[in-house]
Amino acid sequence: MTSNPTAVHRMDLGYFVRPALETGGPQPRVEPVLAYLVEHERGLLLFDTGIGEGDPGAEARYRPRRRSLPRALAAAGVAVADISIVVNCHLHFDHCGGNPLLAGVPVLVQETELAAARAGDYTIDALVDFPGAVYEQVSGEVEVWPGVRVVPTPGHTEGHQSLVVRQGDSAVVLAGQAYDFASDFASDRLARRAALDGVERPLPPYRPWLDRLAELDSGRVYFAHDSSVWEPAPGDALP
Repeated sequence: MTSNPTAVHRMDLGYFVRPALETGGPQPRVEPVLAYLVEHERGLLLFDTGIGEGDPGAEARYRPRRRSLPRALAAAGVAVADISIVVNCHLHFDHCGGNPLLAGVPVLVQETELAAARAGDYTIDALVDFPGAVYEQVSGEVEVWPGVRVVPTPGHTEGHQSLVVRQGDSAVVLAGQAYDFASDFASDRLARRAALDGVERPLPPYRPWLDRLAELDSGRVYFAHDSSVWEPAPGDALP
């Protein structure tokens, strides 16, 4: 482990095969499942926990291959028992699959997301209300620890959230599935730049919460299902 109080470690928790019906093209697509460990002076924060089990339909549809959460944490030099808090970007089964291993550990989630998960036909129910589940429900933006902030990023789900982690003069964004790909984020960000530059319409729309990420001086952006990392070019600063 590093001595940087806000270090971010990316963890490989396996992959799944997204069927062609969901890719928008003729072929299926293999997608990674990535989680992030944030090392902070207050403790260890885990952003997402991997692919859950217990739904034969999901197994057949997505053909997942899992890397266990304990194994991934061990590679980062920590154990499940060391985790202080969990933040799930949302509660689909490929993001909260390891939550039952963390009974008693607070799980910070948007209240709209938890309500949707509990309404049924949303995720694997046993991954939501498992023995020892402890939720900290929030509504909107909240500072988890100094320099670590949850920011609502709705789109993939209404209750989707991202994590912004200060690192010196900039911030790292753990975007979860706010975007499927780093290139999609780059396209939206450039659409925002064109709008701010006063380029004549028509222009593509962009997600309005990008304004808030800009206010937070976001630099590198990491994703849940894309191993690529977006980062600004030298001197690239948007208002």
